[in-house]
Amino acid sequence: MKTHTRVCIIGGGVVGCSVAYHLTKLGWSDVVLLERSELTSGSTWHAAGGFHTLNGDTNMAALQGYTIGLYKELEALTGMSCGLHHVGGITLADTQDRFDMLKAERAKHRYMGLETEILSPDEIKARAELVNVEGIVGGLYDPLDGHLDPSGTTHAYAKAARMGGAEIELHTKVERLTPHAEGWEVVTDKGVLIAEHVVNAAGLWAREVAEMVGVYHPLLPMAHQYIVTDDIRQIYEREGEFPHVIDPGGESYLRQEGRGLCIGFYEKKCEPWAVDGTPWDFGHELLNDAFDKIEDSIAFAYNRFPVLETAGVKSVIHGPFTFAPDGNPLVGPVPGVRNYWAACAVMAGFSQGGGVGLTLAQWMTTGETERDPRALDVARFGHWTTPGYTVPKVVENYQNRFSVSYPNEELPAARPFRTSPVHDLLDGMGAVWGQTYGLEVANYFARNGDARYETPSFRRSNAFGPTGAEVAAVRGAVGINELSNFGKYRVTGPNARAWLDRIMAGRIPQPGRLSLTPMLAPSGRIYGDFTVSCLSETEFQLIASYGAQAFHTRWFDTHAEDGVTVENLSDTRLGFQIAGPRARDLLAACTRADVNADALRFFDVRHMTVGMADCIVQRVSYTGDLGYEIYCDAPAQRHLFQTLWQAGEPMGLRPFGMRAMMSLRLEKFFGAWSREYSPDYTAAETGLDRFISFTKNSDFIGRAAAEAERTTPPARQLHAFEVAADDADVVAYEPIWLDGKVAGFCTSGGFAHHSGRSVALGFVPREVAQDGLEAEIEILGTRHAARLITTPLFDADGARMRG
Repeated sequence: MKTHTRVCIIGGGVVGCSVAYHLTKLGWSDVVLLERSELTSGSTWHAAGGFHTLNGDTNMAALQGYTIGLYKELEALTGMSCGLHHVGGITLADTQDRFDMLKAERAKHRYMGLETEILSPDEIKARAELVNVEGIVGGLYDPLDGHLDPSGTTHAYAKAARMGGAEIELHTKVERLTPHAEGWEVVTDKGVLIAEHVVNAAGLWAREVAEMVGVYHPLLPMAHQYIVTDDIRQIYEREGEFPHVIDPGGESYLRQEGRGLCIGFYEKKCEPWAVDGTPWDFGHELLNDAFDKIEDSIAFAYNRFPVLETAGVKSVIHGPFTFAPDGNPLVGPVPGVRNYWAACAVMAGFSQGGGVGLTLAQWMTTGETERDPRALDVARFGHWTTPGYTVPKVVENYQNRFSVSYPNEELPAARPFRTSPVHDLLDGMGAVWGQTYGLEVANYFARNGDARYETPSFRRSNAFGPTGAEVAAVRGAVGINELSNFGKYRVTGPNARAWLDRIMAGRIPQPGRLSLTPMLAPSGRIYGDFTVSCLSETEFQLIASYGAQAFHTRWFDTHAEDGVTVENLSDTRLGFQIAGPRARDLLAACTRADVNADALRFFDVRHMTVGMADCIVQRVSYTGDLGYEIYCDAPAQRHLFQTLWQAGEPMGLRPFGMRAMMSLRLEKFFGAWSREYSPDYTAAETGLDRFISFTKNSDFIGRAAAEAERTTPPARQLHAFEVAADDADVVAYEPIWLDGKVAGFCTSGGFAHHSGRSVALGFVPREVAQDGLEAEIEILGTRHAARLITTPLFDADGARMRG
């Protein structure tokens, strides 16, 4: 074994070998992969080997599509067989809700270039005659679905990596990781390796490797079981291989295996495995058969696939796979740890392994990824995660793997966990809770006997009425909304202004003022949209998305400079926003400071006492109305709320939640982080370039790319549409049709209650984007007339917001 390397990958499963191959493909040939046993040890060797593109997140679906397309390239490159079987796959829908979900997924596929197809029960029967279609509403067919040989595929990745210069050391156990001047000292049972970068692709042992660097990764192995049958006449006499069939209602997936069938289950009576740690001596073993936990699923399968009832069992495979709390991988640079990278919790390794390898290799070699990585970014879980949180969330995810995934659903496991100081007060007012980054956030407030639970739906839910009432309160009088779910940062030091001028693309304000600015990557893509407030020449406050804390702080750390200190105050600086025509009256009733329009102008920021609390007050509101953001230290938040509530109740003050906030912002065409603003898009595409300061004397990150788009504008442009919707509004990624062809897609949408219109935001070609453009937007399989609009539906001239 060599003694120095640029990258040390720990783990020789399909993911580790994929990372090694992609790093060499992108030019980093000095790579060493260490495997404690043989390649494929752990979960890889006993995987069922199926692959598919269906995924609720479009970027994950694209990565899965890349993975599937890569296999033929691997075979051609290495001369090795991956054992590919592109047989196509059908996902069944036994309820209208499940069919709605499949139609929504099919709509996304239209602009992704994936050729999937909605099938009727008769069409399902024609392609998969062994399926009992009684009770089936329809299905989704994907021609890319199939299966492969897990061992052959992993060894093909490994050979391709070796061809690119990587070295693979088997039977080499990593025992310790220690920070080193060059990166990491990797202590193994075969000697010491000095590596600039370490990649944790240890699979079942990823938790143990993470502990070596003082990190906790929220993942858990689950015991997963599938059955291979004896030969079945209807299979081996069939002309052509039987397609994959996923039966979500029965929690099962089925495919041909040789002359028989393979069927696996995601059962409700599931079993966490090795909760307190994976034994180091575990490897090529299987777990004992556990038919009792899948007996209900088997009974359901006999009805859906009657041929199984008389088929003999050839073998039972029962082994562990690792899952993260949301089922997606944990990938990327781990916040707070230099040159340590995660590539773990990839439970669908043969659907996602290639995409994971590509994503991580791009991240390591260029500092960015081709696609928005946040669905699999390890930073989406913060330091607040614990095993006590992970176990129930992973169990919940496993149990719901084949359940309908609703856009408004709030899963209950491990909640409530993190709450603000006013949680009980808002709960007493009827708050119906959601969660962001582990924090309980009020979605809306149930009133007058309304249910304290939002019914999951693809259509307008029971939150529609209460949300409309909250919007009316804001637009008619004044509303109050908690600001705990904003990310907040304090930037101080003699070089703070210069640093912000480099990090942020927009203008950095003078003392007492605030500004809006995008934060860009070198490619010009959006890494954040921030409010920057100047409290003094050496102190600034930054406001952004609460859920992007680790994503943003990692970026700040990457670009750290002497003379600048960045503190994350997201959970210690709390507060409220008040908005509506009486917002100024309410603030004036709670402070002795002058808050008249000429004293506290739009985009002003002031220190003032509100009630007895020292506060930072900003004249700005995401509702698009007259409004203020009021921040205080966490211990004063209850007092601040009680002060505002006591003074505001006679004025018609009403609490409002995130559902109302999203409705209110649509009337002003305000974009949202993770919807309109994300690393998938550039500032010029989204209109955020209007906040870029091209005249400032700073070579800010992304400037060259942003300047280039001024010269050559991007092909697509974000615009608002009024939609002739019925009982379902745009959520995200619905296709936009122009002249009978898909020409764009939606980023978000909903019902704008004050104006009484369904609104969507989305991208269309720049050359046709003009006011009044007639289009169609596909919602749940039905095209609805839509019209491009350029005039905001509320306060079009900004008189109320700025007055």
